Amino acid sequence: MAMTAEQRDAFLERTQAEFDARLARLAADPTEWVTFIEEAAVFGARYSLHNQFLLSLQAAERNVEPRYFLPYGNRKGTSGWQALNRHVRAGETGFLIWAPVTRRPTEEQAREWEAAGRTVRRDPDGRPAIQVVGFRPTSTFDISQTDGEPFEVPTVRRRRQVKAAGGTTAQLLTGDDPTGAYDDVVGLIRQAGYDFALVPAGSAHLGRANGVTVKGTGVQVVRVRADVSGAQRIKTSLHELAHIRCGHLDDLDRQELLHRGRRETEAESVAHLVCRALGLDTQAYSDAYVLGWADGDLALIRDCAQTVLRVAKTILRDLTPDDADLTEAAQPGLAVEAQPV
Repeated sequence: MAMTAEQRDAFLERTQAEFDARLARLAADPTEWVTFIEEAAVFGARYSLHNQFLLSLQAAERNVEPRYFLPYGNRKGTSGWQALNRHVRAGETGFLIWAPVTRRPTEEQAREWEAAGRTVRRDPDGRPAIQVVGFRPTSTFDISQTDGEPFEVPTVRRRRQVKAAGGTTAQLLTGDDPTGAYDDVVGLIRQAGYDFALVPAGSAHLGRANGVTVKGTGVQVVRVRADVSGAQRIKTSLHELAHIRCGHLDDLDRQELLHRGRRETEAESVAHLVCRALGLDTQAYSDAYVLGWADGDLALIRDCAQTVLRVAKTILRDLTPDDADLTEAAQPGLAVEAQPV
C-alpha cells in the first residue's frame, strides 16, 4: 500500500535526521565506514549517497536484504519491472528515493542562475539544455516484491561471468584473481595517460609500497609490485586507478591541502567496493583507515563518501560489458543521481 502525503513527508523529515546521524557514525567508527562500503557494493555504487542511506534505512526497518530495485514501470510496459514482464504484488509498499526532476529552463531563468554562480549547461546553439532543476520523492521496488518471468539479478560479478573469491588472509591477499578484470584495469590506467608496469619490490618510485602513482614533470607512471598474488595485484591496481579517478594527482597545490588520510581512505574504499562488486572480498586487507583526519567534520565525511561512490560507479561502468538483459527502457531506476543535500 502506498504512503499518504502526510506519511511521506514525515518519513522524509525523519530520514534527514537519520542521514546526519549516519554521517556522524561514519566519522566516529571505522567499522561503520566498512559497513557503508559493503552496502554500496551490493548495488554496484549505482545510487547517490542520500539514496544509498535511504535504501539501507528502509531495508533495515523492514528486516529484508535488498537485492535489486526498479520502479513499477509505465503503462506501456516499456520501463521498470513492467519491461521485464514482472509486476509488483498488490499491497506492496515502495522504497522511497529521491529522483531528479529535469526540464529546460527559460533563458531568463538560466541568466538568473548564472548570475547567482550556478553552472547552466547549454546546447551547441546556446539554448539552455534540459537539466536537473530539483528533486522529488518517488518509489522503487525490490525484486522480492515482484512476481513474473524469471529474472537473474544482473550483478557486476555475473555480468563479467566470474566466480566468487574464496578465502582471505590478514596480510596481503593470496590466491588468484577471480575478477578477470586486471587487463581492463591496466587499460583504464593507460587510457588516463599513465605508463603501467609490474616491478620488483624496492624499485624506483615504488620503494616499500605495494603500488604507487607518480605524476610530475616528465613522469606519469603507475608501478605495482610484481611478486604479489593475482588477487593483491588487481586490488592494488584498482587502488592506483582510484587515485587517478579521484583527482588526487591533479591541481597539486590543492592536493597539498587534502589530508593524506583522506586520499588513502578514498582510494582504498573505491578499490574495496569495486573488488567486492567484481567478486573479490578484500576486507581482510582493506581494514578501514581511521578517519581521524576529518576531526568529526560531517561535511568532509559526506564529501569523501560521495567521491567514493562517484568514482566507484564510473570504474564499474567502464569495467562492465553491456548486458542484453538490460535495455535502456528496462532500467530507468538504476542510476538515480539525486543528491538533494
